[in-house]
Amino acid sequence: MKKWLIVLAGVMMSFTLAACGSKSVATTNGGKITESAYYSSLKSTSSGKQVLQQMILNKVLEKQYGKKVSKSQVNSEYNKYKKQYGSSFNAVLQQNGMTASQLKDSIRSNLLLKAAVKDNVNITDAQLKDQFKSYQPKVTVNQILVSKKSTAETVIKQLKQGKSFASLAKKYSTDTATKNKGGRVAPFDNTNTTYDTNFKNAAFKLKNGEYTKTPVKTQYGYQVIQMVNHPAKGTYKDHESELKSQIVDKKMADSNTLHSVVSKVLKKGNVTIQDKDLQNVLSDYLSSSSSSKK
Repeated sequence: MKKWLIVLAGVMMSFTLAACGSKSVATTNGGKITESAYYSSLKSTSSGKQVLQQMILNKVLEKQYGKKVSKSQVNSEYNKYKKQYGSSFNAVLQQNGMTASQLKDSIRSNLLLKAAVKDNVNITDAQLKDQFKSYQPKVTVNQILVSKKSTAETVIKQLKQGKSFASLAKKYSTDTATKNKGGRVAPFDNTNTTYDTNFKNAAFKLKNGEYTKTPVKTQYGYQVIQMVNHPAKGTYKDHESELKSQIVDKKMADSNTLHSVVSKVLKKGNVTIQDKDLQNVLSDYLSSSSSSKK
């Protein structure tokens, strides 16, 4: 199955494939290229068909789930990307041939598809309980990053002697973004993909006020972690909404689930293809065999 949505991984194309005529889209000393000629050439390519598929899907998703995706949700996701890439955000956009507006369009498409997945998959208590096994509420920690294990051991030794974490972070940490803030990093839970796995696992084992007694080896060096706030995990019933969201995120990465959901959405959208050369552009999703896929 082709990916319907590509965020920061390609060009968000927005061709208008209707009302093509004799108007020129380009002229050369060897002749002109008309809209109709361009359209005829484009529709025969796999990329052209994929663009049409995406445009159709966006239309039906907007009709069926548009009210469930707000502008503030889109902006929130957009700001997460801006924060993640920091000063290199615009460069990343340019490298991927996207504008800020195109990224927001892509984010909205992704959120609409997520709403469709949530609406078309059944989540059982058994699935919630299974997801709860790996669930961790958002924790807040301080950390000191150093390049050598021996330096991390020195930090831990001084913590045992009563030195404050903030003073040691300022003195030893190589993380310029946090060393003058007591080593504080942004809160994170089990779904976080930004932080190193060893870092997260070590942090989740700590209770409030505790710090790691041995250096934590990560892809960045060696880290000493102090737990500031580790909320009680509670029961799976306490976090049902979050667990459902995490399960839906997993479903979003499953090609069979997406194929099934997209098929249902398109069928409900009463799509009609007027161009006879493109009659089969949605056959993978609208055929009877597609609807039987789980």
